[in-house]
Amino acid sequence: MVNCAKFERMLTIGLIREGKIPADNRVALTPAHCKWINKNQPNVRVIVQNCNTRCFSDKEYQMAGVEVKEDLSECDILLGIKEVPIDMLMDGKTYLFFSHTKKLQPYNQHLLKEIIARKITLIDYECLEHEDGKRIIGFGFFAGIVGAHNGMMAFGKRTGQYQLDRVNATKNFQYLVHTYFGLKLPELKLAVTGSGRVAHGVLEIMNLLGIHEVEPDEYLEKTFAYPVYVHLKGADLYKHTINGNYSREHFHHHPNEYTCLFPEYLSHTDILMNGIYWEKNIPRLFNMEDIRRDDFRIQTIADITDDMGGSVPCNIGDSTIENPVYGVDKKTFEKTAPYQQGSVDVMAVGNLPNELPRDASRYFGEQLIKHVLKDLFEGNSRIIDHATIVKGGVLTNDYEYMHDYAYGADLEH
Repeated sequence: MVNCAKFERMLTIGLIREGKIPADNRVALTPAHCKWINKNQPNVRVIVQNCNTRCFSDKEYQMAGVEVKEDLSECDILLGIKEVPIDMLMDGKTYLFFSHTKKLQPYNQHLLKEIIARKITLIDYECLEHEDGKRIIGFGFFAGIVGAHNGMMAFGKRTGQYQLDRVNATKNFQYLVHTYFGLKLPELKLAVTGSGRVAHGVLEIMNLLGIHEVEPDEYLEKTFAYPVYVHLKGADLYKHTINGNYSREHFHHHPNEYTCLFPEYLSHTDILMNGIYWEKNIPRLFNMEDIRRDDFRIQTIADITDDMGGSVPCNIGDSTIENPVYGVDKKTFEKTAPYQQGSVDVMAVGNLPNELPRDASRYFGEQLIKHVLKDLFEGNSRIIDHATIVKGGVLTNDYEYMHDYAYGADLEH
């Protein structure tokens, strides 16, 4: 990392144009954030690459006194959101973006190889963590907001019992809240999984909609004359196959030794809002065969963390912001149009915060400034070091498990 205190010339940060298709319209720093950095960090300057698809226009950055231009070759650090296309990478630079490589995702293997070949330093936002492993920065809260709204919207369309408009039909989160005024929901039971930012966003919508929280035992044993939800975290979802206990630390190191308890909820739940982190050794919430059960009650699943074939096995691929919901036939497991009899509806959008891009970008940039940039400028930071997957073209020690992925044969071939 660059030590700003010892840096004799100006340290320049570039806000890159998003190149992944479809283009992401979120930004790492808003015009106000860039203005604040330029004013309060005397050795740091932010410049912005021209772009006509951002949620904040070039003119808004210019009005904030930020230089906007095409060429970012002078920049020391480049900030983006999504994966940078290979043909847009600049040799030898330091990049921060969501690379989606830490789980050894096959579709980004070639990207990581190119980063290494071009002697780039890659700092992944997803890997920025506190000492206890809690993520420092991310868009999860707004993914939860939008995902929960979409899930509720889909259930309303399926049942015809109420109507919600699309999130992007509103100007911002404040306007979205106004659309809930006077909305009366039917009796329904809803399960929320997870304990991170995504779940917190979901719970925000539950509270705004006036859905009452109940304890797991009440949820399983009682019926209610009003809409309720249960919030299921680690100890509610998993138990050790031998001793029946749950230890968060042990679970994260040995998830294959645990079984999932969620099948108990399948016959009591109308809507599932899934916000749990998933890797291949973590037990799924249920098996694909379960959706054939006569007592499988779930009609709508908002798989907000969106792992295809992951914790929600009937996530059989991404949906889009334009068409966020598809159906899965409960007998054949084939994709159908949404809201069909004999199917379960799945909302599985990978870029949910794009529906509230300005709100999400403000939130993200504030966390970036508060928790990351100072350490990035000054260097000698455990947090930054741990989030550095590649340094100067070399895979770092914390990511040696990725060696075969980074240097071996392509997994997609």
